[in-house]
Amino acid sequence: MPLHTLTRVTIGVPNVAETAAFYDDFGLTRTVPAAGESGRTDAVSFATLDGGDQLELVPVPDRRRLIGLDVAVDDADDLDRITHDLQRLDLHPTRSETALSVVDPGTDVRVRVAIGSRIIQTPFALPAYNLPGNIGRDAARADAIERTGRVRPRKLGHVVIGSTDQPASERFFTEGIGFKVSDRVPGMAAFLRCSTDHHNVLVQAAPVTMLHHTSWQVDDVDEVGRGATTMLDKDPQRHVWGLGRHHIGSNFFWYLKDPAGNFSEYYSDLDCIVDDQLWTPRDWEGARALYNWGPPPPPSFLAPEDLAELMTGVHG
Repeated sequence: MPLHTLTRVTIGVPNVAETAAFYDDFGLTRTVPAAGESGRTDAVSFATLDGGDQLELVPVPDRRRLIGLDVAVDDADDLDRITHDLQRLDLHPTRSETALSVVDPGTDVRVRVAIGSRIIQTPFALPAYNLPGNIGRDAARADAIERTGRVRPRKLGHVVIGSTDQPASERFFTEGIGFKVSDRVPGMAAFLRCSTDHHNVLVQAAPVTMLHHTSWQVDDVDEVGRGATTMLDKDPQRHVWGLGRHHIGSNFFWYLKDPAGNFSEYYSDLDCIVDDQLWTPRDWEGARALYNWGPPPPPSFLAPEDLAELMTGVHG
């Protein structure tokens, strides 16, 4: 696979300052505005612990939207292959020596593919668990009970976007950009990867192009719970859905809502696909496709409360 990293997302919001304060609380670290690929001085950028600058918020006058999605490759040969594949789909990217940029018509998202470094993550020291018949932690409190520092996301994991032409967007990302299919919900969604993570982009059918959520990796399920409860202690209205465990991808999750209406997910323990030959994509149906255990998803998760406004282009 020539692709190796989901490096960055650029999100347009009508209320940058308010939305940025949410991601401060979420545990991302602000960086100087000029760090963003857009170079806009009115943007606010954020970094994760391992991935560097991975989120940029830019002002838009009307409705929230995913503006850009950046992916990294190793070298110019990879860019040549992707350029050729996009042209076969009758798409003509803007190209430089180190990057290319092209818009997916189904999602209206600008995808930028650039030569870049791979993310190297410091291994997380697994805590000791007391299990039936196996005492791994004798006369000591659990590691998570002793944690007092803020939860800090390690990297941007994936982004979920709505497409008005889901099959065409799936072809764009797979046949054009080079993502691989991990799993599908037939007629509804495709889980696509550009790294060893189970999915980095999920393209789902939607009546309007939109950003559904971004997802941010933390160390373990305790960090999912600690991060979410800290966010809710400050503002209970941020809660969307969680705690639970997805079936597709297997990850623990908890979703929160930022002031612009975008969902943001803490996740841990996502399936990884290091050897493509050992993974077989499957088709999933029904509620099992969405979660394995936890509370049922609220209606606002399946159809965001501002969906009608997004469809009319009006932001309240």
